[in-house]
Amino acid sequence: MIKINMLSSAEKIAGQGVGSAYLELIRLLTNGASNELEITTNKITRADITHYHTVDFLHYLSTFFKKLTGKQIGYVHFIPDTLDGSIELPILFQRIFQKYVVSFYKRMNHLIVVNPDFIDRLVRLGIPREKISYIPNFVAKETWYELSSEEKLNFRKEKSLPENRFTIMGAGQIQKRKGLDDFIQLAKDNPNIQFVWAGGFSFGKITSGYEEYQRVLDNPPENLIFTGIITREEMMKYYNACDIFLLPSYNELFPMSILEAASCGAPIMLRDLELYHNILMGKYIPAQDILEMQSQLNIYANNPEKLGFWKERSKEISQEYSEEALLKTWLSFYHGQIEKKKNAVLP
Repeated sequence: MIKINMLSSAEKIAGQGVGSAYLELIRLLTNGASNELEITTNKITRADITHYHTVDFLHYLSTFFKKLTGKQIGYVHFIPDTLDGSIELPILFQRIFQKYVVSFYKRMNHLIVVNPDFIDRLVRLGIPREKISYIPNFVAKETWYELSSEEKLNFRKEKSLPENRFTIMGAGQIQKRKGLDDFIQLAKDNPNIQFVWAGGFSFGKITSGYEEYQRVLDNPPENLIFTGIITREEMMKYYNACDIFLLPSYNELFPMSILEAASCGAPIMLRDLELYHNILMGKYIPAQDILEMQSQLNIYANNPEKLGFWKERSKEISQEYSEEALLKTWLSFYHGQIEKKKNAVLP
């Protein structure tokens, strides 16, 4: 039995993908590997492995007590430059925080990235390649699933979404990095299409572009709904109610929202970032910029039957990043780390 202590504060701030990924992993390991793993969360306790999900300062201090923590595993949900366009801090604080994050990662025995593209970027920050592994995100089918046609229609009526109005959904924290400017402009340019953005200001007034976006929230276009931060169940229903899930982000790792939407059967449109090519190539509608997004919307709003192809690709995403496959991957990883630890202390 391997004892693993999970450390995370992500669930304290609603609307974060980091929190969703953390909860999904806890649920997966607790339900699927209780005979092999003993999981504790946010405890001061002796463990074989301490798995760090967030970079809190108290977590950093715990890394100096290796006999207590055992092997130290860091989950890389961001690197310093992915914070650009997320929060606004004085330049000095930004630089200090960036150096702190790198120092935190360097203290780990091993790092997990959710996108293989970030391995090279971590290596450039001075972290040895052999200390980095790629394990993708995943979502639970029992939480994120496709509703029946009747259930979708009932939810549309409940939320006053016109039954036959082509609907585009986006999701994530309201911030510049998420490409909100393009999403808002598309809504203005397409009054015949319904737009919905699910998410809010998880970091309050330090969010990049807070005042600008607050003005839009106070007076949005008639065809644009901002839901604010909502429950996972309601988010699932919105994914089901849309015709296309559009994520226009400029910078990501592996957004949970893509997996959630795909698991609910929504066709996916993404800003065609290079980081998606290794993990999702051929399974989403690519758009380089707002002009291509508009062009794609014109095609599918006028020919919704063509979305059948992309619904099938979303099913492929859901199957590829399934719980079953990822449970095996995580168990293999944890056992491998324990074996390395044993071998390291052998004479």
